[in-house]
Amino acid sequence: MSPRPGWRRLRWYSGASRRAKQSFEWLKVAELVVGSAVPVVAALQVSAAITATLAALVVIAEGLQQLFGWQRDWLGYRGVLQALKREKFLSSPTPTTIAAPTDIRSSPNGSRPSWARKHRLVETHTPDAQPNTK
Repeated sequence: MSPRPGWRRLRWYSGASRRAKQSFEWLKVAELVVGSAVPVVAALQVSAAITATLAALVVIAEGLQQLFGWQRDWLGYRGVLQALKREKFLSSPTPTTIAAPTDIRSSPNGSRPSWARKHRLVETHTPDAQPNTK
């Protein structure tokens, strides 16, 4: 039995986002490693050709990132995936229920919470207070 079309789209965007993120992260890690090796190789007075090659690899890696746009794709796919999840949630046949808010005027043991008194969220009644009958 094949999954519903909505699930197929969710899985595709999830996989595409994951692949783009992994490509971007692997390229950035390689770029950092090779880029940080350039000054070390230069300080060790290794041949200028090797130092220049390492520096060129950093430039190539950044060019590949700009050309293929893995970070842009990753964020775009993730945004579409979140929108699809929201759409699927809102159109689900079984709505979720939200619990009713608790009464802030009293706690389960009958006392009023101090934060409610502090912020005057709890009405204070005095026994001899008369209701306003205007």
